[in-house]
Amino acid sequence: MRLRAARDRLKVEHAILDGLRRVLEDLLEENLAVRLIIPGTIKPVRKARGKIKIRVTTPTQTGWKAIALAAGARQELFISTALTKEELESCIAAALN
Repeated sequence: MRLRAARDRLKVEHAILDGLRRVLEDLLEENLAVRLIIPGTIKPVRKARGKIKIRVTTPTQTGWKAIALAAGARQELFISTALTKEELESCIAAALN
């Protein structure tokens, strides 16, 4: 039941980077303070090789904007939450492991 609730809070309007969907679902499943994640468009970049990295960058009206890097591409993530930047970064680190 919790997995279904996590999927309802992950809004997919675009494709998602390889392996990123699992990380986002884990983040939603473990943290009820994260209300919604909306992945943005994927753009190619040169220095995005190796494991998935997520960097929290900018505050928004409803939470935070983050950048996911993997597989030679970057993807914006809009995260709706009341968590602080440090709390969100620690939740993301736990989901990446």
